[in-house]
Amino acid sequence: MPSLRVRCLLLAVALACRAALAAQAPPPQDPSRTAQRAGDRIQALLREAEALAARQSTLLLELKTLDAERQARAAEVAKIDHELADTQTKLKESSARAESLRQTAEAQRPDVEARLQQLYKLGRAGYWRLLFDVDDLRSLGRTYRHAAALNAIDRERVQAHQRTLDALQKERARLQAQAASLTKLQGEARRARAAATRALDAHNALIDSIDARRDLNAQMVSELEGARQRLQASFAEAGGGNAGAVNLPLGAFRGALPWPARGPLTGRFGREPHSRFGTAIVRNGIEIATTPGQRVAAVHEGTVAFADLFTGYGTLVIVEHGGGAFSLYGYLDKAQVARGQRVEAGTAVGVSGRNPSGNPALYFELRIDGRPVDPLQWLQKGNP
Repeated sequence: MPSLRVRCLLLAVALACRAALAAQAPPPQDPSRTAQRAGDRIQALLREAEALAARQSTLLLELKTLDAERQARAAEVAKIDHELADTQTKLKESSARAESLRQTAEAQRPDVEARLQQLYKLGRAGYWRLLFDVDDLRSLGRTYRHAAALNAIDRERVQAHQRTLDALQKERARLQAQAASLTKLQGEARRARAAATRALDAHNALIDSIDARRDLNAQMVSELEGARQRLQASFAEAGGGNAGAVNLPLGAFRGALPWPARGPLTGRFGREPHSRFGTAIVRNGIEIATTPGQRVAAVHEGTVAFADLFTGYGTLVIVEHGGGAFSLYGYLDKAQVARGQRVEAGTAVGVSGRNPSGNPALYFELRIDGRPVDPLQWLQKGNP
């Protein structure tokens, strides 16, 4: 049987161990603090919903203007298409008339040329010879008038033919210029109509996205309000003492989570090319440059699911936030929490260490429904 001295020593060791465990025991959840955080987020979501509603009203007014512009552009294109088709029809008709006139002239050409050749053979005094060949004065007058009429008819026929050709040529030139101008206007009008349609589609897509965001806001407000009511109920049941743990839904804090540590971003989520080896690095989280021993804080309340060494990540802390959501904090020099410990947003989970390259850094990863997501879409804009 151990001596009294040994028993006292064992008792002292046990008490010391119990004191150490008590010192490491997680602090109880502060329902009032969590409820306040939920309330603040609810107010922020409601303000965002009001801003979205105002933006949507403005977009709806702009949408009416864009729709009217699109209709006007469509009417303009239809008008130009009609004018261009009419001009092209007239151009075809003018070409057909010119061709018909050319064929008529070609058919009359032998007769006219024959008469001209006959007059040429008669010489400058040809008409006088015709007149001298007649026997009486009556025949002389008739012959003179006949010769003069033939000459006038031939001359008028040639001149009329030339005038018609000239007029047709001018008309064709005018119609061709008009067709070219209308073709240019047609292209510009169609581009303007396409631009108006694209703007209209973009506004419709933006309105749809605002509708979706407003629906999501309403859902998140409902979830947060439910969590806040559960907190208040558990706090009341505990008689104002420590209540049971209640996690606020992480999805309600998308874009509003605090950063785990300050520092510039040195590694992004996803596939990054590696300039040195010409390959790519696939990263499930982000890397933040830190100073050695810098404080690292939880981004959301939850329970520590892992806090130990992990190959490739140094000391790693994993916090479970409920609903299949986890946050991971790697490259830590040491952890300041233990498995099963309850943490709040802003609770220190450890101090930063060095990445595998030896540089002071923090690795941060966020998983939703078991899948890694880009933390930059969930953290507040800009690392403070």
